Amino acid sequence: MPFIQFYFEVHQPRRLYPGSVMNLKNIKTLEDLEKAIFDDSKNKEVLNKVAHKCYIPMNSLLLEMLDTYPYFKFSFSITGTLLEQLELYNSDALELFKQMAQHKRVEVLGETYFHSLSSFWGIGSEREEFEEQIYLHMQALKDYLGIKKDPQTFRNTELLYNNSIAKTIEKLGFKAMLLEGIEWVMQGKSPNMLYKAHNSNLILYARNYPLSDDIAYRFSARWFSHWPLTADKYAAWLASTPGEVINLFMDYETFGEHQWADTGIFEFMKHLPYEVEKYEHLGFATFRETSQMFKPIDELYVDDLATVSWADLERDASAWLGNDMQRYAFKELYFLGNMIKQHLKGTPHYEKALKIWRYLQTSDHLYYMSTKNWADGDVHKYFSPYETPHDAFEGLIKAIIGFKLLLTKQGALHESLDH
Repeated sequence: MPFIQFYFEVHQPRRLYPGSVMNLKNIKTLEDLEKAIFDDSKNKEVLNKVAHKCYIPMNSLLLEMLDTYPYFKFSFSITGTLLEQLELYNSDALELFKQMAQHKRVEVLGETYFHSLSSFWGIGSEREEFEEQIYLHMQALKDYLGIKKDPQTFRNTELLYNNSIAKTIEKLGFKAMLLEGIEWVMQGKSPNMLYKAHNSNLILYARNYPLSDDIAYRFSARWFSHWPLTADKYAAWLASTPGEVINLFMDYETFGEHQWADTGIFEFMKHLPYEVEKYEHLGFATFRETSQMFKPIDELYVDDLATVSWADLERDASAWLGNDMQRYAFKELYFLGNMIKQHLKGTPHYEKALKIWRYLQTSDHLYYMSTKNWADGDVHKYFSPYETPHDAFEGLIKAIIGFKLLLTKQGALHESLDH
């Protein structure tokens, strides 16, 4: 009996001003810096647009489906950067997320608070910044959503995964982790079974990317040979899928934002549990449940130099680190963190500076710098608030420069502020 495991990623970044309009003059405090580099008017605008098109209608629909179908279950994760924005700009959407998170048939997953690439900083299983952001996210789930227990399943930013990242996640006490089920990772194995990380007891769930992308990317595509995709047609595909689990992972904004309401995406989801119910051998489950039902059948090996993700055609880290601009910016972010810890640790300004630096780590800032062509390039342009990748690069680099100038002014930030 295969169990359908829906997982939704919910995230919004704290966007930066374009470098061309970023005013770094007369910055004397961290508050000045924050106002100069973050475009919070744009963040509020985007947040409320997405809440109106996706969060509120989809949350309401899922809560209705939980009430209507006692066998319906799903999982989601939500970043700390989005939880902050929901509290500031749209408490109605936040309240609906809270209701979902506390439902007994919903599993909330762990991830990094800032949707960062901090899992790339460290040696072996030791990743201090990565671990701190995971702990911050655990606390955010308690503070914003009222969750009492720490999550058991982990989803790294953009499903970034390799053997040593898995070791870190196991060390932190997680029982399971998600990854992309692309062919070069699976090596002929089915994504519809449970696996273990290499030399580990950490359970792995591989995304069934063809079935996931049928909803996330192809649902409204007129060129799709199976368009229009209906709930009964999709349920029949699921019913003919062999294995123990069918892992359907996608961005939450698929519903209403990427696939607009007039495509029929909400009606599709509303009727899917009804169509699934027609097949006695199908069901819904959470990762917490199936990890107790089934045992891993094999290991999956992903070398540290061959990190896998769910982004773009390559399904690797090239969406964020594929060109010189991205690699340079990421290196500068790392050095900026060292400066903050050197100058400010032990001062009253340390936590504030650390948080601003972590906002800059959000992977979206690097994603906007991608210079890929064809289909991948179109996707990057769709999500970017900037006209060109170079505009995105200029914005992040100017923010880093402004931060460094503030750190070094009069020797150190705490000296310039205290005097």
